[in-house]
Amino acid sequence: MKDTRVDIYHGVTPIKVKPYEHNVKYYETDQMGIVHHSNYIRWMEEARMDLMDQMGFSYKQMEDQEIISPVLSVQCEYKSMVRFGDTVVIETAIAGYNGIKLSVRYRMTDKATGELRTIAASEHCFLDRNGKPISLKRSYPEIDTKFFQMMDEES
Repeated sequence: MKDTRVDIYHGVTPIKVKPYEHNVKYYETDQMGIVHHSNYIRWMEEARMDLMDQMGFSYKQMEDQEIISPVLSVQCEYKSMVRFGDTVVIETAIAGYNGIKLSVRYRMTDKATGELRTIAASEHCFLDRNGKPISLKRSYPEIDTKFFQMMDEES
């Protein structure tokens, strides 16, 4: 039987992403003793930077090449509370990538119980230092290939 799946990896071998872990700090909690909602966005950034490190192309390397990647949108659905002392496991996946824009999905669970805490997503674009859109496919083909290697099969 012929394999009819679409090659989302563009002929390159996919890279398996390891989850990122965050140990909740006291200062991240609010007066109610739970993590303040703004911290989830910071954790998403930490996990996204870890994803890039695993990809072999860190944010520092990206900026050294005069590429910036601002956030276009972010979405969070809080499913259950996180408290001081908890460890949150953040699974990241590239949900979409076209050479100019990048979409990342996040799934946060409690390390001890596996309980779902948050599902989230962020969208980014790639610009030069002057704020002009750049195509990684055209300008940085080696980086473009790495993003396709990280693409989630289920996206």
